[in-house]
Amino acid sequence: MDELQLIFVYNANGDLFSSLTDFAHKIISPATYECQLCKLTYGNFLIKNEWKEFIENLPLKSVFVYRDQFEKQYRVKDDFPSIFVTMNSVPEKIISRNEIENCKTLEELKTLVTQKISLLSNRNT
Repeated sequence: MDELQLIFVYNANGDLFSSLTDFAHKIISPATYECQLCKLTYGNFLIKNEWKEFIENLPLKSVFVYRDQFEKQYRVKDDFPSIFVTMNSVPEKIISRNEIENCKTLEELKTLVTQKISLLSNRNT
């Protein structure tokens, strides 16, 4: 049986060209950048320390993937960014794009993730 894990899916593709284009877009025109998950959790170059520490202290293993990687592995198309939980390799969306976009600060995103994990824990007990 697989362990329960969170999958954070960015609204970007993982190839080099896409990564460079996204990097430039985020700096040149941040207001039109389409991945709120990236905007909240990354600075211009690196993951924010506050987010890194938060993820490291979650009770579930967390993985981060790009849209194309997620679609290929799970054969699921979605409106990204989204956050899924997997059990036995089956993804279930727990946080939608709309919920992520409603988070205007990293603190709001952390609260949302914490609340959803709490709901999962209550559901599985």
